[in-house]
Amino acid sequence: MKTSDFKFDLPQELIAQDPLEDRSASRLLVLDKETGAIEHRHFYNIIEYLNPGDCLVLNNTKVIPARLYGNRVLEENTDAHEPTRPEWKLGAAIEVLLLKRRAGDVWETLVRPGKKARPGTRIVFGDGILVGEVIEVVEEGNRLIRFSYEGIFEEILDRLGQMPLPPYITHELKDKNRYQTVYAKYDGSAAAPTAGLHFTPELLDQIRAKGVQIAEVTLHVGLGTFRPVKVEDVTQHHMHSEFYRIEEAAARIIRETKAGGGRVICVGTTSCRTIESAAQRFDGDIQACSGWTDIFIYPGYEFRLLDALITNFHLPESTLLMLVSALAGKENILHAYQVAVKERYRFYSFGDAMYIHA
Repeated sequence: MKTSDFKFDLPQELIAQDPLEDRSASRLLVLDKETGAIEHRHFYNIIEYLNPGDCLVLNNTKVIPARLYGNRVLEENTDAHEPTRPEWKLGAAIEVLLLKRRAGDVWETLVRPGKKARPGTRIVFGDGILVGEVIEVVEEGNRLIRFSYEGIFEEILDRLGQMPLPPYITHELKDKNRYQTVYAKYDGSAAAPTAGLHFTPELLDQIRAKGVQIAEVTLHVGLGTFRPVKVEDVTQHHMHSEFYRIEEAAARIIRETKAGGGRVICVGTTSCRTIESAAQRFDGDIQACSGWTDIFIYPGYEFRLLDALITNFHLPESTLLMLVSALAGKENILHAYQVAVKERYRFYSFGDAMYIHA
């Protein structure tokens, strides 16, 4: 299986640059994975495709303002009378993207330019209220950085950091909350689980009222979202590991749904990867658990828990496109994408949605 098998042509103007005013007003392409039949709806119509006894699986991770801009320290002079307030001679600008917290105040990061960030390099952010020191270079050239500061890290990050929008979005985001789902709870992601951006509190209330249960899981989205597939043989691609957690309440809802003949419908590829990771761990079952997953789902994979998927439109040759192809078949997916381009659907993070079902 070749990476180039998952290529399609996408006009640049179809890449959505801004979120819609009304989250649920986006368009919805409904794909029957068995027949390949396509319907064109709006996202608020999703409730018509959900049945009492089904369950929706949501990823309640919260995006942190993970992009930091600072400067490399060339020289540091500490005044003997005020040793806690050094004066720095600063050099080149450096961008740091927080990927995942390791231990304490050590983070795995993506640094640009990497050549300016050798071990021992110190980086100053926000006039010195946050200082980082590169302590190690790890896989894929990522850097481990130890941060020092006074106060609460999350508050400093909220003050200094910017939302880590994907590189294909060039417009400035006016409201940070538009890159969060309305059910985001737990800080930790470097990117949003974008399929969930279409839901409003009102729509979720209507779904519950219909008798559909909601199971919340957590997967903190990391570098895998940004990493392209660089090998031609799909099976040789290695996914970056991401932290996930499934509480007992969510595991019980999913187990009861399957036992009762309902469908498990994942909102987004991250929710899908979370429950399928658990299914691999528990031989097709799901239990409360947490850990790290690097599960890579591509055609040939047999889904153990997932029955249907709500997702956005993905990049050509991406692991996400491969995942939806594993569910619906590569031919069905590429045909649906051709139709979406012809019908002028909006693509990627702030774009329209797809519902894949049987």
